Amino acid sequence: MQRLIHKIKSFFSASDSDSAFQSPSKLKIIERKQHGISRKQIDKEALDVLYGLKRAGYDAYLVGGGVRDILLGLEPKDFDVVTNAEPEQVKGVFKSRCRLIGRRFRLAHVYFGRNAIEVATFRGAGEGHQSGNRKQVNNTRAVDDTGRLVRDNVYGTIDEDVWRRDFTVNSLYYDIRNFSVVDYTGGMEDLRKGQLRLIGDPETRYREDPVRMIRAVRFAAKLGFDIEQRTKAPIYELGHLLKDVSHARMFEEVLKLFHSGVAVEVFEKLRHFGLFTFLFPQTHHLLSQESEGFPRMLVIEALKSTDARIQSDKGVNPSFLFAAMLWEPMLQRMEQHLAEGFARQDAMFAAASDVIDQQIYSTSIPKRFISQIKEIWSLQFRLLNRHGNRPQRLSEHPRFRAAYDFMGIRVAAGDDDSLKEVFDWWTEYQKLDAVDQVAFANNVEKPKGRRRRPRRNRNPYRKRSQGRNDQAQTASSDES
Repeated sequence: MQRLIHKIKSFFSASDSDSAFQSPSKLKIIERKQHGISRKQIDKEALDVLYGLKRAGYDAYLVGGGVRDILLGLEPKDFDVVTNAEPEQVKGVFKSRCRLIGRRFRLAHVYFGRNAIEVATFRGAGEGHQSGNRKQVNNTRAVDDTGRLVRDNVYGTIDEDVWRRDFTVNSLYYDIRNFSVVDYTGGMEDLRKGQLRLIGDPETRYREDPVRMIRAVRFAAKLGFDIEQRTKAPIYELGHLLKDVSHARMFEEVLKLFHSGVAVEVFEKLRHFGLFTFLFPQTHHLLSQESEGFPRMLVIEALKSTDARIQSDKGVNPSFLFAAMLWEPMLQRMEQHLAEGFARQDAMFAAASDVIDQQIYSTSIPKRFISQIKEIWSLQFRLLNRHGNRPQRLSEHPRFRAAYDFMGIRVAAGDDDSLKEVFDWWTEYQKLDAVDQVAFANNVEKPKGRRRRPRRNRNPYRKRSQGRNDQAQTASSDES
């Protein structure tokens, strides 16, 4: 019954919304002297694609984030091209430099060395019929019974294509023929207002593609925009639709969210809208039980570190992000294995596998990153044992620097009273030459399993029978 009601509601709301949005009075052509976009601000490769399509007799526009960012005075990350040429025709223009990809959305990638310019064909609205639990349009467009768009290869014109886009600020077209900007949806006005507004009926558009909800969060955080009220309202209730998105796509979207340079703001907005639980359910569960700021402070420190690296044009590794997000769930699970009689090293690796296996029900994690996550976690214990020749061996580990940085965020978050001394020791060790490093390490006493002072008001999951260092040092001794 709910699905039937939704379909009826979607039909009328989408029709009403489209007719309202597609008023001819909405169309604005902004001349070159009025918008300020210069071809000098556009990548040469994107211009080559635009002019190549134009010479071949096709219409070609720059669209999306590249246009938006230039208008906002930002440096675009990439440039997307849209055209009336179909994918096979684009390939005919650019020959061996072009590859066609995608089933859900058929796209052309035109390559310039390792870089690629994405070229999409104008999408059409189409008229469809019902087939099973999918609405089909000429075998090229289909939605499932939740309203999610599972295939959309209906081609159309620019004035149809605009209504298939997500936000008004992303639906501005730069015309290479006369250097004007074409605005069908009031995107220029929304840019001026600092407002993020979805095109069409918000609930219908979110059901078509639930990822639009987290894109709204990302753009709002990145641009410092407010989410318009009608665009915002359905998000609180529709987060569960993210469960239907492929896990591989969710992994990519998580990286876009938290490697955006504004990860802290993204994190808080995801929690505000109730979306974080669908990305990291185990971490969300512990956030609801947090004691003395944990695990929130650890996550915040990790995201601050990631933001700082991105803003300094330094590289970031997905394994570090996932290691931080899942650290507390791993520790909780490790305690359970210890209570079951596992040896400490075995408990850590069993817990790591348990937590990662659970996470991939929400987002996939490529195997290479899974191994790196486990190495970062394992080194948190091994770095505590610093006597003899262990420091030299550990400092040569390929994941040493990531593990050292991870320990640093734990210290910054106040994760362990005695951890700062260990972190400071490793900081000094890295400043020394090889000879002095040996002497420095020889001055370290063998671990004695000292008990650390527990913090007050600790939730049960934060308790350690002998403290984290006791467990960690014993685990490290077991390994050596």
